[in-house]
Amino acid sequence: MRRFEKISYEQFKKDIHGSDTLYQAYALPTRATKCSAAYDFKTIQALEILPGETKNIPTGVKAQMNDDEVLMVVVRSSMGFHYNIRLVNQVGIIDGDYYNNSDNEGHIWIKLQNEGTIPFRIEAGVGIAQGMFTKFLTVDHEECQEKNIRTGGFGSTNKEEK
Repeated sequence: MRRFEKISYEQFKKDIHGSDTLYQAYALPTRATKCSAAYDFKTIQALEILPGETKNIPTGVKAQMNDDEVLMVVVRSSMGFHYNIRLVNQVGIIDGDYYNNSDNEGHIWIKLQNEGTIPFRIEAGVGIAQGMFTKFLTVDHEECQEKNIRTGGFGSTNKEEK
């Protein structure tokens, strides 16, 4: 199964501090045309990023996908080309086990940086990033151990076992 869902209202209040009205109003990612490869992630609220500033932007979205898939997130090309806005990590990789794991609901965040010389302002409901689901391959005869189960969010697969 592959789909986008809103994060829970409890997670929304924790991460965004928004109202019930705001929670009901924002939309899940959609494709702009039938030939679009990626889904547009849109802002929940208006925002401004000053020159040189980096901003973490909550999407209010989590993604469920098949075990052999990944969601790749990139900045919308027009934002880099016209406004010199970039995704800080260039390409965000959302693994399937990021969704509803034991420590994290799977809320996807977008971290943008303004490398331009003027403030970047964007209204609520405007696309800032694109996410594309794709299949991935693994090496033959890999032994994936049951103990290697995600229990957290950003950077959780790089933590030492205790």
